[in-house]
This record gives sequence, C-alpha cells and structure tokens, in this order.
Amino acid sequence: MARYLITSAIPYINGIKHLGNLVGSQLPADLYARYQRARGHEVMFVCATDEHGTPAELAAAKAGKPVAEYCAEMHQVQADIARGFGLSFDHFGRSSSAQNRALTQHFARRLGENGLIEVVSETQVYSVADDRFLPDRYIEGTCPNCGYERARGDQCENCTKQLEPTDLIDARSAISGSTDLEMRETRHLYLRQSLLKDKLDAWIDSKTDWPVLTTSIAKKWLHDGDGLQDRGITRDLDWGVPAQFEGAPWEGMEGKVFYVWFDAPIEYIAATHEWADSHGLSDKDWKRWWRTDEGAEDVRYVQFMGKDNVPFHTLSFPATIMGSREPWKLVDYIKSFNYLNYDGGQFSTSQGRGVFMDQALSILPADYWRWWLLSHAPENSDSEFTWENFQASVNKDLADVLGNFVSRVTKFCRAKFGEAVPEGGAWGEQEQALIRALGQRIRTYEAHMDAMEIRKASGELRAIWVAGNEYLQSAAPWVAFKEDPDRAAAIIRLSLNLIRLYAILSAPFIPGAAASMLAAMHATDDGWPGDVEQALSALPAGHGFEVPEVLFAKITDAQREEWQEKFAGVRD
Repeated sequence: MARYLITSAIPYINGIKHLGNLVGSQLPADLYARYQRARGHEVMFVCATDEHGTPAELAAAKAGKPVAEYCAEMHQVQADIARGFGLSFDHFGRSSSAQNRALTQHFARRLGENGLIEVVSETQVYSVADDRFLPDRYIEGTCPNCGYERARGDQCENCTKQLEPTDLIDARSAISGSTDLEMRETRHLYLRQSLLKDKLDAWIDSKTDWPVLTTSIAKKWLHDGDGLQDRGITRDLDWGVPAQFEGAPWEGMEGKVFYVWFDAPIEYIAATHEWADSHGLSDKDWKRWWRTDEGAEDVRYVQFMGKDNVPFHTLSFPATIMGSREPWKLVDYIKSFNYLNYDGGQFSTSQGRGVFMDQALSILPADYWRWWLLSHAPENSDSEFTWENFQASVNKDLADVLGNFVSRVTKFCRAKFGEAVPEGGAWGEQEQALIRALGQRIRTYEAHMDAMEIRKASGELRAIWVAGNEYLQSAAPWVAFKEDPDRAAAIIRLSLNLIRLYAILSAPFIPGAAASMLAAMHATDDGWPGDVEQALSALPAGHGFEVPEVLFAKITDAQREEWQEKFAGVRD
C-alpha cells in the first residue's frame, strides 16, 4: 500500500467559484484521490479556503460585513458546494486557522534566521482618497503586456504576467476607483528567492516527469528577464497573519500581515494539522505526511492547479520549504491545467461570467458536470464549454451508452427471469473475447489514471462502457431467449456483473451514479478488479438486484436553450 498526499489549489474566499476553477484544481484532484483509494492506497486529500489578503477584504466590504464573519460564512458555503460535487476531501480547512498562523510565523522565523528574509524600504502606492497604502491587488489598471483592462498590481489574470503596480497603465484604486494615487515610503519583508535560484533550478530539472506546462512556466520565471526576483511577503492590511510576533528576527513590522501568497500554500500543511486536531489525533499523525523525519519520506505528494498558480507552487512555496532548512516534504508532481473558457469568452470570478458551482448544481446533478468537465479537461491547451457540446456529451456518453446499458439489462432480466441473477449455461467465445478485451482496456485505463492523463482515462472508460453495449447487441439475449433460455441467462448473468464492474471503474468520475449502480446490484464488495473473469462472477446466480431509476436523463433542446439564455449574462 502506497501513501498519497494530494492537494488542490486553495480557492479564494471571495465568492462562489465557477466551473473553470473546479476543473482546474479540485475536481481532477478528487478524481485522483478517489482512484488511489479505490486501488487500496492510503490517501490524505486536503484543501481549504484562502481567507487572507485583498480579495477577502474587498468581498467583505462589498457584502457589508466584518471580514472574519464574511470568511466564516463563505467557508461554509464553499464546503457545502464541495460536498454537493462529491469532492472527497479528508479535510477542508481555513487559512485563517490558528494552525496556519503558527506555521506561517514558524516558517517566517526560520527563513529570517537563515538570512533569507530582509527588511526593505520601498515606495508603495498610496491612495489619497482612501487614506491608506494599497497592496498590489487593491490596484487595477491596463496590463502593459496584453492590454487587459482589469489587471491587478501583482499579476494579470489574462496573460499571467507578473506585474508591479507601477507597471499598470491608468492605475486606479480597487476600493474607490480613485486615480489620485501617489508613491510613499514604507517598509516590508522580502523573501530572498534569488539566493535559492540555483537550488530551485536543479530541483525542477530533476522533475523529468512533470508536464511541459508546469516546467515551462517555472523556467520562464527563473530565467526570463533578470531571472527570479526577491518577493515582498508582507502587506499593509489589517486582516491576515501578523508579521510582527514573538521571536521574530526583525522589528518594526507592526500593522503589517504576511502576503496571502506566502501563507496560503503553508495552509496545505496546516489543513493536515487541522485534520489531526479535529479527530483528536497527535502531532505525529499529521507530521507523518509532511516531515521526512517523521515518516513522510515514503509519501508521494501531488498538487493540482491552474497554470496561473504554477509560479507560486514551483518557486515561492518550495523556496519557503527549502529555506527553512527543515525536513519538510517537497512536492513530487504538479499537475497543471490550462484555462476552461466559456461559450466564446472567459470564465471570470471577478467579473461574474460563466456558470458557477452553485448554479450548476441547481439545474443538474453533480455527475453530469463531473463527467463533462473531466472528459474535456484543459490539459494540453485551453478548452471551451459550450452548451451544445455539454448536451451532446451527456446524452451520448452518459444516457445512451452507460445509462442505456444498465436499463436494458436490468429490465430485460426482470421481465424474463425475475429480479435475481439467472444461472444459465457456461460462457462461450463471445464472453471470453469480451473478458480479454476488458482486461486490456482496464489495464490501459489504470495506466492513464496513474499518469494523471485525465482525458485519455475518460476516453478509455467510455470505451469500456461501449464494449458492454456492443457485446449486448451482438449476443442479443432477447433473440437467444426464444430458442435457448439458458444462453440468454448466461448473457444476462455476465451483463449484470458488468454493471457492478462499471460502477467500480466509474466511481472516480461519477461517484453518485456509481453508488446507485452498486446499490441496485445489492453489491457490498466494491474492490478494484484484478482478474476480470473473477470480477464478472462476483454476483452469483440467485443474487437479488433492483431495477434502478433512470441514471441519466437526456438534456432536451428546450432545456439547453433555456440554460444558454439564463447564463448568457453576468452573475450579480
């Protein structure tokens, strides 16, 4: 049994996330976690809400609530929606937790003691109208690189270019919209990433199995222009982890907090700490996942994220870990994703464009969305959600292929043999050919899942479903029943077992439907199939079953048109 530590990028607290956020991190991470659990491995799958920084303060102000109250409410909202989508987190934490505060200050102290943090006097944007310094995400303007008009002062979300506030064209306050901005002197802590450049470069070079998307982004930040730059890790904000604390190797940081991109990745560790505390476990129970001197040397750590998060997870967070000079676990594999676009444009949380997670669940069960998003995951390039494609994929893959097979087999058996697995005769060459084909396809499916090749895995799973339909059509039990009922019974016995097998294989993708299939088959053993012939004999003759409700209803043209019109505008 192997051990897998799995994290997905921590979503900002500022509102409900859209489908592009979901497929870019949490959903594929859940797929991988469910698959590894199904294979019998030990899994720790954690995520959290990212509650500090500008997005939280701005969203709370817009909602007219104290930021702590707003964050607590939105954490619950996001946790409930995650459950609605079947995201199987072992713990869904909060970056505002006491555990994360302690760990963030611990790492900062260690970095300071090791000469990797320095106090820097700098000029920063000050808004006269707002009477405050503006952290970089409080400043909006036009990106000088791509012309995007709502770029922020740290990074353009359109082209992902790292920016300074002074780079922006027509800069304005994100709080008041005022352009009455001036530069004033202030002091901040900087992480001296440049001192770790060679070490980071060598570490990234050692990850020869990483996706090209991941390594290309990391290398660009390491080598383009002046190379890896030292980065400010404090901001002039009220809400966050205080930068001045007992034992800090610096003075004068009162009134400043750590930058959200410093403390947010540390929350991966803190979330595991929170998990242990919530279960009454000891420090050793969470440290065995994160400390190589406590047992984490045999853990495989995999991160899932959109491409805009790659620089912080390949450079800044590893620099924090390395710079501590303590035996913390570094990531083994980063699965990064391109963007999912929406119907000719872009999904955008800040602009409220696209289908959001709560809206999606209000019109269709989670499995419809899970299947489409994962089977169209933007792995090698950006992909696009269109309602026409969504309708066609759901109707063809889920309703016509998988759902139709389950319905035909169970209804035929009930009509001809009753609601129990019939005995019938021995399997013939048709059945043996199917078993051989399934054996090959399941091993290929496993290989794609192990490699996190999500679209290839979904294609192989669909081919496994198709194989059952083609067998059923060719064997034609409705014809055989007229002349050789024993032959028909043998076909149906295999097909009912195939429903159980499909449920097990499909559970990582569509856990709700898989659970319904297992329940209908009265199957208590959901062990991953090794020997296919043995797996197709798990339900013996006489084993009772039920005809399930329709697994997947088809999306009508009228529904598609209604939803297309409903979600054409901007979410309030």
